[in-house]
Amino acid sequence: MSLRSTPRVLAAVLLGIALLIGISLPIPYVVLRPGPVFNVLGSVGGVPVISISGARTHPTSGTMDMLTVSEAGGPTGRLSLPSAIASWLNHSDAVVPTELLYPPGETASQITAQSNQEMLQSQDAAAIAALRYLHLPVAAVKVAKVTAGSPSVGHLQTGDGILTVDGVAVWTPEEAVAQVAKRKPGDVVRLTVLRGSAELAEAVTAGTSPTNPSKAYLGVLLAPGDVSPIKITITLNDVGGPSAGLMFTLGIIDKLTSGAQVAGQHVAGTGTIDQGGAVGPIGGVRQKMAAARADGATIFLIPADDCAEALLQVPQGLRLVKVSNLNDAVTYLRAAIAGRPTPTCQ
Repeated sequence: MSLRSTPRVLAAVLLGIALLIGISLPIPYVVLRPGPVFNVLGSVGGVPVISISGARTHPTSGTMDMLTVSEAGGPTGRLSLPSAIASWLNHSDAVVPTELLYPPGETASQITAQSNQEMLQSQDAAAIAALRYLHLPVAAVKVAKVTAGSPSVGHLQTGDGILTVDGVAVWTPEEAVAQVAKRKPGDVVRLTVLRGSAELAEAVTAGTSPTNPSKAYLGVLLAPGDVSPIKITITLNDVGGPSAGLMFTLGIIDKLTSGAQVAGQHVAGTGTIDQGGAVGPIGGVRQKMAAARADGATIFLIPADDCAEALLQVPQGLRLVKVSNLNDAVTYLRAAIAGRPTPTCQ
C-alpha cells in the first residue's frame, strides 16, 4: 500500500464508522403497528369485557372485535433507521413523526393520562348511546349538589338524573342550563328526574340568581355522567383512547337484545361514539384493519370519514361496511351478516 492511498483508506474507514453510528442512532419517528384484538362479547383474564346488571341480558354468539394500535419508538423508545425503513416497506405499518403523537411540551405520562381519560369517556358515551337506542331509562346529566336553602331543596337530590327540562330532553349540563335560562324568577320549571329506577315529575319554582336578579335560579350543580338503574361496567386494562366506543356500544346492545346480533360470525370495527350515537373517525385504521383480518374477521365497520385512508390498503377477504351513526351500524351490520348489500367505501 502506498503512502498516497493511506488517507483514502482511512477516510473510507471513518465514513463506514460514521454510517454505522448514524443508522444505529434513534430517529424522531414512531412506527404504528397492528395491536392486540379484544372480543367485546368475551372475557379477558376471566373477566367479561362488558358486564351488565339491573336488566335482563341475553346469550351472544360469534365474535365482535375492538382493535388497538401498537407503537415502536416514541419519546422514550429507540427507533433506528433500518427499523423505520423496514416499516415503510410494510403495508400494515405506518411511520409518523414523533411530534404528531407526542407534541412538544407534553410529557409521555400526560399523554397517557389523557388517553386513559378518553377511554373512560368513551365507555360512558357507549353506555348512554346503547341505552338510548334501546329506549331504556338513562340520563346523561346528573345532580352533583343541591345548595342548602335553594328552590330545589325537597325536589331534587344529589345523584338524580335530569331527563327533561320543560319537556325538552337534555343530554349535557349546558343544555339543561340553557333551558332554565329561558325562564324568569318566579316561573315554574318542570323537570323529569330519574331517581333509581323511577321517573319522577318535579316542579321547581325558580328563585332569583345571586349574581343576576333577572335570571332564574334553581340552586343545583349539574355534571355529566350516566344515571340509570342499569349498571354497565367495561373492564379492559392498559388500553386507552376513544376509538372503541362504537364496538362497546354494539356489544352492550347485543347483550341486552334477544337473538344474537352477530349470529356466530366474526366482525370487527372501530370508531368513536357520542351520547347521541354519532360515529366519528379514528387513527390507525390501516393497522386496525390488518389486525382484524389477521384475527379472522370478515366484516369491518368503518367510520365514513376514515374511508379514504382505508382504501389505501384493504386486506383481502375483509368487507368494509361504512357507518356514520349507531342506527347505521346496527342496521348495516345485520344486513351484512345476512348477506345483503350495505354501504361501503368507494
